[in-house]
Amino acid sequence: MKKRAKERAIDNRNIAEWLACEAERASYPIQRAMRSAGRAAFLWPREASELLKEKRSLTDLPKVGPFLEKQIVDWLAHPPPEETIPEIRCGFLTWTEAQNILAENPDWKAELKGDLQMHTEWSDGSATVRDMAVAGMERGYKYISITDHAKKLKIAGGITEAELREQRREIDAVNREFAGTFRVLRSIELNLDTEGNGDMDADALEELDVVLGAFHSALRKTEDQTDRYLAALRNPNLHILAHPRGRIFNYRLGLKADWRRVFELAAKLDKAVEIDSYPDRQDLNVDLLKLAMKAGVRISLGTDAHHPSQLEFIDFGLAAAISAGIPKERVLNFMRCKELLAWARSH
Repeated sequence: MKKRAKERAIDNRNIAEWLACEAERASYPIQRAMRSAGRAAFLWPREASELLKEKRSLTDLPKVGPFLEKQIVDWLAHPPPEETIPEIRCGFLTWTEAQNILAENPDWKAELKGDLQMHTEWSDGSATVRDMAVAGMERGYKYISITDHAKKLKIAGGITEAELREQRREIDAVNREFAGTFRVLRSIELNLDTEGNGDMDADALEELDVVLGAFHSALRKTEDQTDRYLAALRNPNLHILAHPRGRIFNYRLGLKADWRRVFELAAKLDKAVEIDSYPDRQDLNVDLLKLAMKAGVRISLGTDAHHPSQLEFIDFGLAAAISAGIPKERVLNFMRCKELLAWARSH
């Protein structure tokens, strides 16, 4: 008697892909609903298949109404044929995947010291510096880094040198309030041009604890952008190259480069590349992180949070680093605050 073929395991990642594919064929407003649910699926707290086994309604999941529930139930009963996931949607972890990885490596969350990218109401965030600090302390952190956008990214409310110095007074007040237990690091997310130059005066940057920089324009170029990255890493004011590829789930593929050369230069200059842990970004992804690990480059973890509740996104970055085999000693966020500041000053 032949053994029954092993049933295909269906998870939220599969459902997200089916929703994205179906949205491409659907008309408005179904198209919008499917796209929204497809993105939300990466943050669903439980596997849809588990809820179904528990006789619970899938409408308990964000962005799922009765119409989509019926469609998902049908997919779970009769899975569509397996197809290759397009690169623009490939290599993203779901929340449930990240939680499973962290459950097997609990020391990673327990030993994490801080979050090195977030935004406040000074640029395009929705909370104060103190709000973000309190949220960090509630997570057991010792520090956070405030990285509001710099002046040329006007669409995101980028701040000027004068506003950056004004922000310092607010950060100093929070640090006085929590002195001895927690520290808010002064930072910024520079808007890098295609030559690797930032958009803030060097004198203003010298007053900061850590400087991030990222590309925010010309992000749909298809030709090799290696020289652009190498130039950015050689920028003497830059410590951390943030969300390097500039990819966004099902919206933008991101830039291409000879990543081995990029990571090797970063390691040589002792600079860090970031895992932007925002669910739609997850940049760098696991495959590129494996190359980064081989090059020995430092890794920075940042949520890119725009609200205190989004600090939980750090789990995506932690899970990606674990999956890629990155040693904790290569991750800035496991440094004590004094060690992190000493590394930054060494540049």
